[in-house]
Amino acid sequence: MSVRTTVKSIQDIMRQDSGIDGDAQRISQLCWMFFLKIIDDQDQELEVTQDGYRSPIPKKYQWRAWAANPEGITGEALLMFINGDLFPALKGLSVSTKPGDRRRVVKDVFEDAYNYMKSGQLMRQVVNKINEVDFNNLAERQHFGDIYEQVLNDLQSAGNAGEYYTPRAVTAFMVDRIDPHPGELLFDPACGTGGFLTCAIRHMEKNYVKTPKQRDKMQGALRAVEKKPLPHMLCVTNMLLHGVEDPSFVRHDNTLARPLISWGKDERVDIVLTNPPFGGREEDGIENNFPTFRTKETADLFLALIVRLLKTDGRAAVVLPDGTLFGDGVKTRLKEHLMEECNLHTIVRLPNSVFKPYAALGTNLLFFEKGSPTKDIWFYEHRVPEGQKAYSMTKPIRLEHFQPCIDWWGGNAREGREETPQAWRVTAEDVRARGYNLDIKNPHAVADNYGDPKTLLADLAVAEAATVALRDQLKSILAEALAR
Repeated sequence: MSVRTTVKSIQDIMRQDSGIDGDAQRISQLCWMFFLKIIDDQDQELEVTQDGYRSPIPKKYQWRAWAANPEGITGEALLMFINGDLFPALKGLSVSTKPGDRRRVVKDVFEDAYNYMKSGQLMRQVVNKINEVDFNNLAERQHFGDIYEQVLNDLQSAGNAGEYYTPRAVTAFMVDRIDPHPGELLFDPACGTGGFLTCAIRHMEKNYVKTPKQRDKMQGALRAVEKKPLPHMLCVTNMLLHGVEDPSFVRHDNTLARPLISWGKDERVDIVLTNPPFGGREEDGIENNFPTFRTKETADLFLALIVRLLKTDGRAAVVLPDGTLFGDGVKTRLKEHLMEECNLHTIVRLPNSVFKPYAALGTNLLFFEKGSPTKDIWFYEHRVPEGQKAYSMTKPIRLEHFQPCIDWWGGNAREGREETPQAWRVTAEDVRARGYNLDIKNPHAVADNYGDPKTLLADLAVAEAATVALRDQLKSILAEALAR
């Protein structure tokens, strides 16, 4: 049976359980179960390859001990073990501050995990299906990684959970343009399910990682934080799937909870890749951590933090909404600060449909480098492919749709850029004259011609009069019919 068929079978079994309500709970349930299987498969490999290796999970709670036997405990006994024994033990693991302590990863994942299933028989069926996947088989693991991406994609239809997912074409394009190398400190301060991290890993493995030492160097330079428990769990599992032995660098925390000034030079990073939550507001008191940019708007606070965190010559690619571009007040001060501290060299404007269905608003990809002020900003308008009105669940954005922008980009040095029907340049002086309003429309676009307003109003008046006359005629006919 293929991995895809196995995952579908698991989801079909879960739909029969009365305790699971909707995609978000189903994905959360899948995640902690897959996590235990993946980490147990990794443990068995590490026990062979590393002298003295010990699993972070006590023997009684290792997947092989209670789940691997298809004729093992089931029904009420299985539920009692999971709810009354397994979960309390893993939530209560004692951890050290020692680097590489995988117990911290296990405890963080189970801190907010929950068993939603109420049928022990269905639980045993799910466990047996999961046992069909061998995560030490490279081909199966890579195939499952693709399936996992599809599972994460399902979050887009899982209500508010969709906010944690950035279309993979967008993350892949941003990573490709930033071009991270092993050893460069790469940080996602609002990592969601880990899309930017996985894309960065794939990019580096494809282009630069040739030895185990280079792989260790790459993994050791990754940093991430996620505030919400479900995406944090999904991200940690995602890292395990991508061969990361110690995903403890994915912290379960709120990056904005620290005062901006407390981030020291030793915490600066080379690269920031992120899609910070926008449209939301932070809890009371968080704005006090950002005295110069006092606001509760999450996206604004993250932008201020990113500028602070970048090293000199550090580079960033950030997804931000149209509101950040045209907003005033704090947003104006923030954009002025960004352009003074960084070279905001490119803004890619995306159509409203890229993040559908959970968000249908204009978004932008901002690319900037710290260390020198902005002189010119290039804008590039990404358009939906010809013959397609908008992106959708069935016709999502794909990486090849970005190829015209990649061809125009001019390589890492951004050389040879020219104005085209989709690209234009604006000077920093022009932006200052506009009050730092960056919501600059494509000057090459032909405005839709709807006709002369006076003529349109006259035509509307004629149409309304005709409608009234027709209505009166129908009323007369109806009145005569009723009078007979």
